[in-house]
Amino acid sequence: MTRPARIPPTPLGAADRYRVWAPSARAVTLCVDGVEHPMSASGEGWFETARPAPRPGARYAFRLDDAEQWLPDPRALSQPDGVHGASEVVDPAALVPSDRWEGRELCGAVLYELHVGTFAPGPDGAAGTLDTAIERLDALVELGVDAVELMPLATFPGERGWGYDGVGLYAVHAAYGGPEALARFVRAAHDRGLAVVLDVVHNHLGPSGNYLGMFGPYFTAEHETPWGEAVNLDQPGSRHVRDFLLGSARQWLVELGLDGLRLDAVHELKDDSSPHLLAELADAVAAWEQETGRPLTLIAESDRNRPETVSPTAGGGLGMDMQWADDVHHAVHAWATGEREGYYVDFGDADVLAAVLPGIFRHAGTWSSFRGQVWGAPVDPSSPDYDGHSFVTFLQDHDQVGNRAAGDRIHHGIDPGAHAAAIGLILLGPGTPMLFQGEEWAASTPFAYFTDHDPELGALVSAGRTREFAAMGWAEEVPDPQARSTFTRSQLRWQERAEGEHARMLEWYRQLIALRRAHADLRSGDLSATHVDVLAEETVLLRRGDLAVLAHRGPGALAATDGRVLRARELLAGFGGAELGEDGAVRLPGPGAAVLRGASLSG
Repeated sequence: MTRPARIPPTPLGAADRYRVWAPSARAVTLCVDGVEHPMSASGEGWFETARPAPRPGARYAFRLDDAEQWLPDPRALSQPDGVHGASEVVDPAALVPSDRWEGRELCGAVLYELHVGTFAPGPDGAAGTLDTAIERLDALVELGVDAVELMPLATFPGERGWGYDGVGLYAVHAAYGGPEALARFVRAAHDRGLAVVLDVVHNHLGPSGNYLGMFGPYFTAEHETPWGEAVNLDQPGSRHVRDFLLGSARQWLVELGLDGLRLDAVHELKDDSSPHLLAELADAVAAWEQETGRPLTLIAESDRNRPETVSPTAGGGLGMDMQWADDVHHAVHAWATGEREGYYVDFGDADVLAAVLPGIFRHAGTWSSFRGQVWGAPVDPSSPDYDGHSFVTFLQDHDQVGNRAAGDRIHHGIDPGAHAAAIGLILLGPGTPMLFQGEEWAASTPFAYFTDHDPELGALVSAGRTREFAAMGWAEEVPDPQARSTFTRSQLRWQERAEGEHARMLEWYRQLIALRRAHADLRSGDLSATHVDVLAEETVLLRRGDLAVLAHRGPGALAATDGRVLRARELLAGFGGAELGEDGAVRLPGPGAAVLRGASLSG
């Protein structure tokens, strides 16, 4: 049983001293710029000293007992020399957020996921930074985006990577510019009316530079995860481990002024205590909202397909504001592409698509062929606790692109009209839509899996990636994650946005987002008012009040299987040559989409 939520310790909350939780040690020595200082025990495993006073720019590290190794601070804000180097004191004044930003509600907003290193690259293949990303924010405003979601920034090994093997959960990766650059990015985004969400990983740490277990019981063998021992959330010492994670969340949301957190793979947070860590975090964030006067958002990535994830803690739920809806992605992707392998096995049919768009989960207390068991629970369209906006929907994201062997995007393998049809179902559906960097202009670049580990670990990762896809029957060469070229090939080419089919797709995305903003029916999260007609296996009509989205994947012209004719009073937008005849009949010569008013089917 854990104690009620409280304000957890953070580095900025005690910037006048050096502090570290090290219950495994009898004594702790601090080294600041080469000079050693003993630390005093202050109870419950904490050691601290106010002499010398922390000075911005100072490098420091800890030694436990008589060990030879000096360790970085688990709560360090900056690791300029990497995960194995000394920590750096950061000037709190450089991190103060804007006092003009009042925040914004993100349920139902248009989100945009980006990876800092590839989103806005420098010249000659140089990695992007938070400062170069600022230069592209105006393009996102013009597109109609409401919030940016940054892939993990926590310090990780090497210069380049996705960030899900981070080990410094309070720090900002040095290659991205460090914490000061994040503060500049947040202020710049807020000045443009954009909210900022950060992807955080609390379910494991990476294998290189993870020193937490030397300080105390941060991990437990009582639970297992795909990465090994679980983070200790319910065993002896877990109160301080939970505070470690809560403190990181508070730093981002309160002290640095971000607007939300996306919580990675929450199903791997192994916690048999009450309240569950997620519920405790949700209640803490509710209190921080009152403290800051701003809305703060928690978004869970969950594989469980259970609506209690987004149900209030007062009723026994986990209290998340939103959760990613992978089943919606799978339904749209498999229908648009025809893929049926792996977890797409139960998806692809138009009838499945018609059920999932308003129902969110394909597996809702039903059999999952991929998992080999009954999975999930149904979403209640009339629930007072959540609605469609509680589920983040997407056509592309970092996983669904980057976990493919070559990192190819959906539009690399289908007609532009089918791409336009698929994104119409996402952007004008009942969920909270999220775009992935570059998809709005059908970027030619892939988003591959890339790393920058040391030679020993890197060789294992590269070999493992090759074996994984060989076992799936992949015959072509798998890009080497360790090769810098795999990273540079994944960098966006912004000049494409003004060229040919890229510019045409960008304009379609802009039109769809503008229509979503202009029409209440298209931005509604009411699942009970969302319906789908199947006109043919290649054609569906998503009804949203008096408006409707026609999605036709082709390859032939639009034609209902039963001979009925689709008519509409007005064509609000179209892609692929969509038009209305004199009698209101909707015409599409091939793959494409249309947004219609007053759509009806007649024999």
